[in-house]
Amino acid sequence: MRPTIRDLAARAGVSVATVNRVLAGHTAVSAQTREKVEAAAAEIGFYGLGAIQNRNLASRPRHCFGLLLLQPHRPFYQMTAAAFRNAAKALDNVDIDLRIEFLEDLSPQNTADRARALAKECEAICVTSAVHPIVSEALSEIERAGVKVFALISQLSATGEFPYIGLDNWKVGRQAAWVFANICKAPGKLGILMGNPRYRNQEMNETGFRSYFREHPSELTLLEPLSTFESSAIAEEMTEKLLTDHEDLVGLYVAGGGISGALQALRSSKRHGELVVVGYELMDVTRAALLEGSMTVAIAHPLENLAQVAVTNMLHSVDRRGNGGSQTRILPFNIYTRENI
Repeated sequence: MRPTIRDLAARAGVSVATVNRVLAGHTAVSAQTREKVEAAAAEIGFYGLGAIQNRNLASRPRHCFGLLLLQPHRPFYQMTAAAFRNAAKALDNVDIDLRIEFLEDLSPQNTADRARALAKECEAICVTSAVHPIVSEALSEIERAGVKVFALISQLSATGEFPYIGLDNWKVGRQAAWVFANICKAPGKLGILMGNPRYRNQEMNETGFRSYFREHPSELTLLEPLSTFESSAIAEEMTEKLLTDHEDLVGLYVAGGGISGALQALRSSKRHGELVVVGYELMDVTRAALLEGSMTVAIAHPLENLAQVAVTNMLHSVDRRGNGGSQTRILPFNIYTRENI
């Protein structure tokens, strides 16, 4: 004899009327109760399990969130996008329509325009961008229109106008400095490559880096930073210049975009494997560099955790659970060497 609605109600610990409301897709039933009834239906082989699953799926809240990242050809941002997709799919009791946009053109006006366009479709957005008045005005305009804006990976405001989700980049810079101070075996110069100082994460990286050496004087000399403008080709050129101009170069800190170009220059030089090199993120190119000795340490974002926190914060911002407290989240960074990858 097949299980009845009364049997299902008894197994789920709810009333028959509640089971009927679940079967009818009534909106007054909580998500927790719907799940309980669905689980009980599966346990006893209830004939209406498919109907319950369909009703529960249809009753799930739906939200549209946006993610604005930098250039699509950069593996780190593809990895970030993948982590966000996984985080959105993993959420229970809610359907997330995740709109992911990549900025090929990093100009402030294009960034502002793309952010506005994305916000028209979304309830909350996460943005990775350089700080610029044109961008800041666009994001403030978006928030005034009721769409919550989160700064992702790089802070968008020194005043915390936009909640930030990412690393404490000052600490990241000091960690990188600690590596050089403790691993470099001889006095010499340290080269610094930055992508663009308008990215606050890079600015704070350099600030933390220099602050460590001011606090802990050493026989290492910090060179003035060179900008790669987030380009691998320019990073390769700048690294070649550092190697040519400074025979006493003992280390290279890649604090911004262009790591693949810098590593290519190091591989092609006669000094391959001699320098202490610190860069960011664990990707195919940095993993290979760590294993072969072109790179000493990689400092990385915990991408799965970053995405989970960001998606959860966006969800809280639209269902009002996030009101009354800071939604900025500082995450611990990962450190990789050839011995732990």
